Amino acid sequence: MIDFIGKKQWFFLGSAIVIIVMIISLAAFGLQPGIDFRGGTSMTLSFTPQVEQNQLRQELTALGYPEAIVQRSENNFFIRIQEISPEEKEALINGLETGLDTEILVLDYNAISPVIATRTAHNAGIAVAIAAVAMLFYIVWAFRRMPSPFKWGTCAIIALIHDVLIILGIFAILGQVANVEVNAMFITAVLTIVGYSINNTVVVFDRIRENRTRGISPDFAVTVNSSLTETLVRSLNTSLTTLCVVLALLLFGGATIHYFVLALLFGLLAGTYSSLCIAGPLLVVWEKKEWGQLFPWRPATKKAA
Repeated sequence: MIDFIGKKQWFFLGSAIVIIVMIISLAAFGLQPGIDFRGGTSMTLSFTPQVEQNQLRQELTALGYPEAIVQRSENNFFIRIQEISPEEKEALINGLETGLDTEILVLDYNAISPVIATRTAHNAGIAVAIAAVAMLFYIVWAFRRMPSPFKWGTCAIIALIHDVLIILGIFAILGQVANVEVNAMFITAVLTIVGYSINNTVVVFDRIRENRTRGISPDFAVTVNSSLTETLVRSLNTSLTTLCVVLALLLFGGATIHYFVLALLFGLLAGTYSSLCIAGPLLVVWEKKEWGQLFPWRPATKKAA
């Protein structure tokens, strides 16, 4: 049997270090908003014959779009620029065909105004907040027969916040080093991970409830550790099968869903970890009021003689 509870201080320490780094990254860099949140135009273009990325970037600069973001996906290019009209779009395509001596097929085209982008960002924030509150009330209701069901719901939400902060921090770093932007698909990925993480945590908590009702041990820590061990194989199998699909999408999916899938990948790993190593152990700490074990790096206080 794996001693999850015995190693909880190290789980908490590792998560604390990661979360601090993620928060610092968010504060220092912030998230790079995509066209969904700041307005603009995106296109996926196919070239015949093929051109080099540097050639395309230079031609875009020559046509008056030096700020254009160009990303290659297999034989296609994904381009982000400021908002342009349909007429300007046609002029841009014609200019690229002439300058690069190639034929261009527009595979995807999206244009979003700044007003709609601002509304999208506002609605996205509301959606994430509503999802978190709804999850809290659901878990409190689902475990209402347990002593202090609010503890169970709060621990699940803390694990959820842990996962979301990791995703946000990683994308803040990627935005700084690789100019990765977040868009509506990214919010969809975050909401997907919210549901996945809560599902994993509820499965673990449900086994804890069953074992506590059966009275397998008077020690709540032993009950939780046994429950975590029993659900370990199920959690890993679910995560691995989902991971295979996510990796396939990451390797063979188009450029338009690349960062959506990347967010799912990071969230999947964080959600699996938090449901096993954060939510359950945190519930033990709260139940037994051993708050000092949240900070294993602090020197132990000597009891008075």
